[in-house]
Amino acid sequence: MMVYDSVLPSRSIPTLVGLFAMVLLAYVFQGFFDHLRQRILSEVGNAIDEDLSPRIQRAMSEVALRRGISNADGLVPMRDLDAVRSWLSSPGPIALIDLPWILFFMAVLCILHPYLALTALTGATVLILLTVMTDRATRSPTKDMAQLASWRNGIAESNLRHVETFTALGMRERMRLRWEHVNHVYHGATNHLGQSIGFYGGISKVLRLALQSALLTVGAVLVIDGKASAGVIFASSIIAGRALAPVDAAIANWRGFGAARSGWSRLSKWLAQVPTPTIASVALPLPRHELVVKQLAIAPPGSQQVTVSAADFRLEAGQALGIIGPNAAGKTSLARALIGVWRPLRGSIRLDGATLDQWDADRLGAATGYLPQMVELIDGTIAQNIARFDPDALSDMIIDAARAAAIHEMIVKMPEGYETSVGTNGASLSAGQRQRIGLARALYGNPFLIVLDEPNSNLDADGEAALEKAIADVRQRGGIIVIIAHRPSALAQTGHVLFMREGRVEAFGERDDVLRRLTPVNGAARTAKEV
Repeated sequence: MMVYDSVLPSRSIPTLVGLFAMVLLAYVFQGFFDHLRQRILSEVGNAIDEDLSPRIQRAMSEVALRRGISNADGLVPMRDLDAVRSWLSSPGPIALIDLPWILFFMAVLCILHPYLALTALTGATVLILLTVMTDRATRSPTKDMAQLASWRNGIAESNLRHVETFTALGMRERMRLRWEHVNHVYHGATNHLGQSIGFYGGISKVLRLALQSALLTVGAVLVIDGKASAGVIFASSIIAGRALAPVDAAIANWRGFGAARSGWSRLSKWLAQVPTPTIASVALPLPRHELVVKQLAIAPPGSQQVTVSAADFRLEAGQALGIIGPNAAGKTSLARALIGVWRPLRGSIRLDGATLDQWDADRLGAATGYLPQMVELIDGTIAQNIARFDPDALSDMIIDAARAAAIHEMIVKMPEGYETSVGTNGASLSAGQRQRIGLARALYGNPFLIVLDEPNSNLDADGEAALEKAIADVRQRGGIIVIIAHRPSALAQTGHVLFMREGRVEAFGERDDVLRRLTPVNGAARTAKEV
């Protein structure tokens, strides 16, 4: 305005240079201030991530243990946190922060002339209403797209994890078509959301251009009527553009804002389900004496279908129990409950008189060992897997566990010894090697309670001999070991046997007595098959 009203009429070069220097200084300050704001917002996003990530990881684990969780939605909380952090680091928050400054620019326009302020205020009102309409139009599609993305990613992950099985069974093409169907639905939702945002963004852009032309028109009318100087025409257009820029930026970044808002809402619900754990004032000593199960009822997480009911038994230090029974008898369910993975519906499991929930999870884990049916090794070295990825693990403890599982010689013969990588899910090892390493992991640290679920399913004769010796060693040092087996050879070192059928304990006692009751002369073949 001063260039048109002062510099051009006076032809004063010093005034022009001074004005340019002032404006340049203002631009430098604006650039520095924008950089500072962006940096602060990025640090805020990182701080939120650092604060919430551990809580979210705990919440994900706890919710998975309580109700079960599928691969499709297991990582949703982490993706939601990423969406929140990404939005905080984007121009979106800056646009929202700048919105109140509309009033300041309107006041400046009002000083120039009330008609200019009224015109700009009308345009701002329309754009703000457009922002509200954008929010309403995109809120539901944004939520649906997040769910579809989880479903799509879960199927893709499953296809990769089971690619060998799908190839062997001729299922790869069917699984690919299944993923393509979900991918098509996902892209349809993405396109719909993008079109909605693009539609409202386009209207916003048109309105801003129309508003600038309207301001030029109003300014020209004021100049013609002698109510304003010629510089007001251009000054009002620039000021109005600066005033409405945050509205336009907010609409352009509304998709990220919607994703962040939905993600924050879901995160709040997740964290509300699992409050921050309190640290017990008294840490219980590691168990050393007994395991007592009373009237235990178990259901898988997220299900009310009872798979074990009214289980009762007691084991003392140095005893070994073999759990036998037909398929779907509840043996694996009982094993998962004994180590604290599945929580009882009713009844109790006690170690040295204390229920499992009285123990800190990591401390209880140090006192237990577990070998599941499907041995799951983690991508890393053999040593790391045996040591349960304890960064402070001592070499002697790792080697002792390997010797207890009789795999030390096998490991040292490998090209890299204990530093040999097992690959993803132990893919670089044979099934027998994975099971033996899983057994060493279960024995690591000499835990008091060890639960082995079909530990000899992939073992050869040497492996079975090593398993029998490991069971005997656990009993000799005063531990309790529970073995779930279909092959009678695994029961050679057990002193007690528990027989289950349809989720109920039908017999429990010393091994020979129970097996004698289960194998009468007239039904030996049937029971042998069940065992």
